[in-house]
Amino acid sequence: MDDQELGFQAGDVVEVMDATHREWWWGRVAGGEGWFPAGFVRLRVNQDEPADDEALRAGVGGAEDGTAGAQSSVRDQMRTNVIREILSTERDYIKHLRDICEGYIRQCRKRADMFSEEQLRTIFGNIEDIYRCHAAFVKALEQRFNREHPHLSELGACFLEHQAHFQIYSDYCNNHPDACAELSRLARLSKYTYFFEACRLLQRMIDISLDGFLLTPVQKICQYPLQLAELLKYTHPQHRDFKDVEAALDAMKKVARLINERKRRLENIDKIAQWQSSVEGWEGEDLLARSSELIHSGELALVTLVPAKSQQRVFFLFDHQLIYCKKDLLRRDVLYYKGRVDLGGLEVEDVEDCKDRDLHVSVKNAFRLRCSATGESHLLCARKPEQKQRWLQAFARERQQVRLDQETGFSITELQRRQAMLKANKLQAAGKPKALGRPYYLMRQKPPALPASVPQPQVLVLAEPKRKPSTFWHSLSRLAPFRK
Repeated sequence: MDDQELGFQAGDVVEVMDATHREWWWGRVAGGEGWFPAGFVRLRVNQDEPADDEALRAGVGGAEDGTAGAQSSVRDQMRTNVIREILSTERDYIKHLRDICEGYIRQCRKRADMFSEEQLRTIFGNIEDIYRCHAAFVKALEQRFNREHPHLSELGACFLEHQAHFQIYSDYCNNHPDACAELSRLARLSKYTYFFEACRLLQRMIDISLDGFLLTPVQKICQYPLQLAELLKYTHPQHRDFKDVEAALDAMKKVARLINERKRRLENIDKIAQWQSSVEGWEGEDLLARSSELIHSGELALVTLVPAKSQQRVFFLFDHQLIYCKKDLLRRDVLYYKGRVDLGGLEVEDVEDCKDRDLHVSVKNAFRLRCSATGESHLLCARKPEQKQRWLQAFARERQQVRLDQETGFSITELQRRQAMLKANKLQAAGKPKALGRPYYLMRQKPPALPASVPQPQVLVLAEPKRKPSTFWHSLSRLAPFRK
């Protein structure tokens, strides 16, 4: 994210050089130095920690001289350490969210002359919703914690009960780049810099800029799979919490993948909007009104009944709809909009190579799109059998994508669609060549002052623009051998 941030991978050993701040430490790894979140690492201060993970597995079979009991004791102690770490980081995180909501957002709302509600939504996203959901999550964790025997605590079920709430991080992560851009713009104005610094000092927060505080939720959601993997590592298969921790780890991995997928989809809507603005003669609603993913594209022959003919078109398969265009005869990169097919309630039929009875034409590598409700059908032909198979697989992926979006509740907001189309139209307008102005000799200008001694015919010659010599006769003379 920043030049001064330290990058490392799971399993790396980071040498901590400065731990003055509670949440951000300065460290060194693999020859590089930088800041990193303290919550992303675990201090190696327990000298009794075994070097071999195999020693932590419960003794199965004939363990002698109390070895199995020693292994179980070490495992329980390590599980207790992980559970305490999870609770400690959750308490710190909920305090961090409270400081942002009370120290920044509450103060910003008091200054309506500096911040609008839309501006606050851009800067802070849905962090207030995250704070409310996380407060309930921390309370549930506290209730599941066994104070007398911490290693018997059952936290896996708590993660499973609240896994749906973690999906709200998706909106926050998608909004975070816009928040950074808005804060960067406000940082150029001294009054906003002083205001944010005053908010930090009043709330007694550590010396980090606001954009650093707002990065924490993005990092937090990526931390859960690591913590749960560590908890599962020290949980005996016979433990009551084992299956729940295993399921919770899988669930949090899915949440992380879902967030990454949504972020990728929302980054793609700008490209889709730019593609639509480049198509000539677009008709109907915007593509982003229902679609957000380009699944497949390529050239197909569209066979029509009236008149009976085959037209070569370029098809673009998006979720919910199929767009087809025509290429310009001279400029092959220019597309003209020709129509669309709504894929809702549509069936894809594989057509064998034969003569179509309805169209009375021979078809090869064909498939048909048929709507059972309206009876409308479209016959499409590919050039090669493998191209046809790729299209059939693409239509199957489109239906899977639509079902997944319905299950996860993914959709593009009207604001996101408008912003994407506005940005695309601006880029399209900037990329068009400027309109040619009138020649300078036709504009109303004051005629140049010429000496009175110059004869009149010579003045007319000076006032006329220089013209390029015509190549018409030269071209005609080159065609002379073909006069016969």
